[in-house]
Amino acid sequence: MRAARLIKMVLLLQSRPSMTAAELARELEVSERTITRDAQALSEAGVPVYADRGRVGGYRLIGGYRTRLTGLARSEAEALFLSGVPTALREMGLEDAASAAKLKVSAALLPSVSDASRTAAQRFHLDAPAWFKEPSAPDLLPPVADAVWDDRRITARYRRREEEVERELEPYGLVLKAGMWYLCARVPDPGTFRVYRIDRFTEVAADGRRFDRDEKFDLQAFWEEQAALFARSILHAEIVVRLTDTGVRQLSYAVDPVSARDALEAAAPPDAEGRVTLTLPVESYEVAYTQLLALGPEAEVLGPPELRSRFAEAAARAAKYYI
Repeated sequence: MRAARLIKMVLLLQSRPSMTAAELARELEVSERTITRDAQALSEAGVPVYADRGRVGGYRLIGGYRTRLTGLARSEAEALFLSGVPTALREMGLEDAASAAKLKVSAALLPSVSDASRTAAQRFHLDAPAWFKEPSAPDLLPPVADAVWDDRRITARYRRREEEVERELEPYGLVLKAGMWYLCARVPDPGTFRVYRIDRFTEVAADGRRFDRDEKFDLQAFWEEQAALFARSILHAEIVVRLTDTGVRQLSYAVDPVSARDALEAAAPPDAEGRVTLTLPVESYEVAYTQLLALGPEAEVLGPPELRSRFAEAAARAAKYYI
């Protein structure tokens, strides 16, 4: 434990001009007294750690000292590519690996670019969860993530409607979508790929057996295809709507983007008033009513008659407040 801490201390000092005892103590999660003892131990071991005294003093390496302890372990290298998604790293249990990888990379950089990680972090941050929702990581995410990294088969029990089902899975990849974690996995028998919501898993066990990964599998392409199929699968009804130019531009924000795109691609050219009439697939008339209310006067529902009547009634009630 102490040896790892001493290595991390050297890497920290190598990546920065100097650090105070308080800064080192905070990074290494120890007391300032421990930092003093560790600095002395490094000096006795031949590492040129120099202590600047005084109120603005601190620790630094002298003589251009550079450690060769910059080799990345596999877990660190993998975590490094996810370092722009700190919440995801933490939820998968990879935060420490990513921190170590960043330190090693920073230590290996030339002084002229040693602040690259800091400047990049100041300019880019990915906030994956959706608005107005408290992010919550599934309890079984870490063991699933471990199996994904190690290409190990798992046996998972998960909730499906009113029952629990057990499946043997080959976990290929994880997807974080709007704060929700999904597992893309291959079911060995019959050998098909499927998507599972991890928060529906009730039990996960890895038996240690590895599987041979299909190197042609493209996680991003697979997810995009499955997401589009899912979006279309829940569209069980159709409505006819006439849109202004503004309504056309705003449609994909009000309804499912896949549904909006398909409907607009199949629509006829605008009429003499510049409005576009299209047939829009929707989940249900109730959902369509809620969604299209957001477009206000930019959308006119033409059918079915019962939905048009409902919009006419809503427009009449709203008009009372503005006349």
